[in-house]
Amino acid sequence: MPVLDLAVIAAYIIGTVAFGAWVSRAQENVKDYFVSGRTVPWWAIMGSIVATETSTVTFISVPGFAFAGNFTFLQLVFGYLIGRIVVSMLFVPAYFRGELLTVYQLLGERFGTALKRLASGLFLVTRSLSDGFRLFATGLVLAAVLRAMPGVDAAIQSRLPGLEPTYAVLVVSVLLIGVATIVYTYMGGMTAVIWTDVIQLGIYLLGAAVAVVVLLDRLPGGWSQVVDAARAANKFQLLDFTLDLTRGYTFWSGVIGGAFLTTATHGTDQMMVQRYLCSRNVRDARTALLTSGIVVLAQFVLFLVIGTMLYTFYAGAPQELAAITVNGRVQTDRVFPLFIVWHMPPGLMGLVVAAIFAAAMSTLSSSLNSSAAAAVNDFYMPMTAGARSDRHYLAVSRVFTAAWGAIQIAVALVAIGLSTRVVDEVLGIASFTNGVILGMFLLGTFTRASQGSAAVGVATGIAVMLGVKFLTAVSWQWYVLIGSLATLGAGALTHAIAGPPAAAVGRRDA
Repeated sequence: MPVLDLAVIAAYIIGTVAFGAWVSRAQENVKDYFVSGRTVPWWAIMGSIVATETSTVTFISVPGFAFAGNFTFLQLVFGYLIGRIVVSMLFVPAYFRGELLTVYQLLGERFGTALKRLASGLFLVTRSLSDGFRLFATGLVLAAVLRAMPGVDAAIQSRLPGLEPTYAVLVVSVLLIGVATIVYTYMGGMTAVIWTDVIQLGIYLLGAAVAVVVLLDRLPGGWSQVVDAARAANKFQLLDFTLDLTRGYTFWSGVIGGAFLTTATHGTDQMMVQRYLCSRNVRDARTALLTSGIVVLAQFVLFLVIGTMLYTFYAGAPQELAAITVNGRVQTDRVFPLFIVWHMPPGLMGLVVAAIFAAAMSTLSSSLNSSAAAAVNDFYMPMTAGARSDRHYLAVSRVFTAAWGAIQIAVALVAIGLSTRVVDEVLGIASFTNGVILGMFLLGTFTRASQGSAAVGVATGIAVMLGVKFLTAVSWQWYVLIGSLATLGAGALTHAIAGPPAAAVGRRDA
């Protein structure tokens, strides 16, 4: 690998860590660390939302989806747009009725401490698992870069003699990315996360655009060749009206399931809600959320186009795919990294790899900060009755940031031997518990269910989801819908039979 590319990658990672250190100087308490003093402009919040959604899974797995399939992934994105509208109208106003650090405080005021901690705990477990897979996906890219450097395999193997060479390189890759993300998030908090997200958004969009230009240059027929190959293989198919719960990426699972998924992830998931809490007011939060949907749609189109171009390119060079073919099947998550390593010109390869790291580190840093916020605000501060100093809670917040980073690294190392299609793994994990949490919020919003009725609803929702996961072949895209309706239905029915009235979610009777 040319020295210039290594210099670009190193400069990006070192610059990100240095920025986190610089931002840390202004932090005095957990409000600064977790919600940036609520002074961030809407456009920066928008950029942070988009960058957080766009992990390495998006950057390499969505092109892989189009490489092996078509454009039906966009049906899910249409659901994302609907979900954003619901969240902006239904939930965002409640976030600004007081001084929140986590979204689960609303559940605590409505249903009590136990259910607040249950929801927060589900978030922490789900986030650690899904983002551990995201870290693994980024490790695939860095591993491809490292293996392209002469002598790297031998050097790593000499230090990890008990591991198979390919596995050893992946382990080192995961550790390098994970530690770098922990360091700048540990120091800079949410302020560093948001402003780094804005920079990272620009970097990875530039990297994707560069990939398009290089691909077109490598294809003798240019864009016409892409269009002809895509039409012949039906790559531009957008809608699939098949009504089959076991199939993903149909119109019904995409639009309906995607709407419920986004309502859960953007309305009740701490990682996203924490961004709105950094906004100055409800209007700014809504503007950031709705505008982010337009940008997300555009960038998904871009990534699917890249996948279609990769399909066209490798149709003329199928022998190159042997390096990422296992048991006769091409590992689609590795197609884009393969092209980057072997076909990007010097300097540009470093830029695109840095763009992949940017997408990954944006999501991972957001995950670490929001996980620390949930752990401190929903568990540690209540345990200490809020009696410690601001400096103490700030120090504890940083410790939790590092701890959750270590857990995600551990998940990524386990994931190395498990995953072939990372995008489904990540979204499936998130969808499994997001439905139950969304059901809790819907219970509080639309019913007068008591704490006991809500507990029955949650237990029912979890039981139903375990049955769906392990006893059926239903696509993960229906998980949030099923989980939320099971939780809402069981809780409302229990309340109708025996539950006393309660306040509505978001009501603050302090």
